[in-house]
Amino acid sequence: MKRIWLLFSQTVTVLVAAYFVVATLQPDWIRKGAIRSGAGIALIEAPPSATGHVPPGSLSGAARKASPAVVSINTSTAPARDPRSSDPWFRFFFGDQGNEPQAGLGSGVIVSPDGYILTNNHVVEGADEIDVTLSDSRRARARVVGTDPETDLAILKVELDKLPVIVLGNSDELAVGDVVLAIGNPFGVGQTVTSGIVSALGRSQLGINTFENFIQTDAAINPGNSGGALVDVNGNLLGINTAIYSRSGGSLGIGFAIPVSTARMVLDGIVREGKVTRGWIGVEPNELSPELAETFGVKAAEGVIITGVLQDGPAAQGGMRPGDVIVQVAGKPVTNVAGLLSSVAALRPGEAATFQVQRGNRVMDLELTPGVRPQQRRTRQQR
Repeated sequence: MKRIWLLFSQTVTVLVAAYFVVATLQPDWIRKGAIRSGAGIALIEAPPSATGHVPPGSLSGAARKASPAVVSINTSTAPARDPRSSDPWFRFFFGDQGNEPQAGLGSGVIVSPDGYILTNNHVVEGADEIDVTLSDSRRARARVVGTDPETDLAILKVELDKLPVIVLGNSDELAVGDVVLAIGNPFGVGQTVTSGIVSALGRSQLGINTFENFIQTDAAINPGNSGGALVDVNGNLLGINTAIYSRSGGSLGIGFAIPVSTARMVLDGIVREGKVTRGWIGVEPNELSPELAETFGVKAAEGVIITGVLQDGPAAQGGMRPGDVIVQVAGKPVTNVAGLLSSVAALRPGEAATFQVQRGNRVMDLELTPGVRPQQRRTRQQR
């Protein structure tokens, strides 16, 4: 027993002495996780994370899910040729004018394995060539399937296999304060993800499109983001990023996106019929004001007042008159001109709908059968 105790005490003594020597001469050897860099500097590294671990609050899952379906769009437009450019004297004094093609930049979202891409009309308008670059570096020439300038949307198509496709979310369920991500190619630096919240819903009367029902967000949107994706925390598409309010050209935290519900309607209409068919009743609407209400002798407190009715148009045939105040369309309240335009446009031409109007002191229902909204003419803009 004495020999065992003596052996134990000697072993402990040796170990303590060894620890003292190492702690004095090489203290980094006993520090947890200590390593030496290439320059011989003692460093401590964090242990590797568990496989699949996502830090609390991280949005990396949504970004990974949605980003592959967001593409970069590069456009090229041939220069407008000056008829005098062939004159040698003109070239002598002014040089070659406008011989360089004009380039444009934007983003798009792949919404179908068939190669359909949603983007903004202003991204591709007037372009002679459209090239699409995927996140996996594949490139393809895109063709325009159709455009809808009134919502500033366009549908492109590429012929590629195994395309990543985004999942469509429900923009009607959005609420102010929801967290969102904006994905696109700002300034051509490469695909970028920014985050923010939904700042407001149903933004209209901005003078951007004919039909406005924008999602407002403070997620940074910059030039080149147009046509990119606004997604929720699950990576589902909620909108197409379209415009920003800015005095400098950069993001000031006020960006606008077209809801995916609108984009889906435009996509279906263009692919099915080659155009978007909207309802139309042939009236001249105005915001209800005390002056107009007094002029037409109407006592309505809210709604849209009609100051003109097209002769033999759908509204005239249904009994609508100047001075009527439209309060509801197909059971949905109407409070402003933008809302009336959107509600009427959503009606199916040829199918009767109920319009609740106030005429003087009397509220009545009119059955109107919408016609097809005439296509708006737009001149080709130079990019």
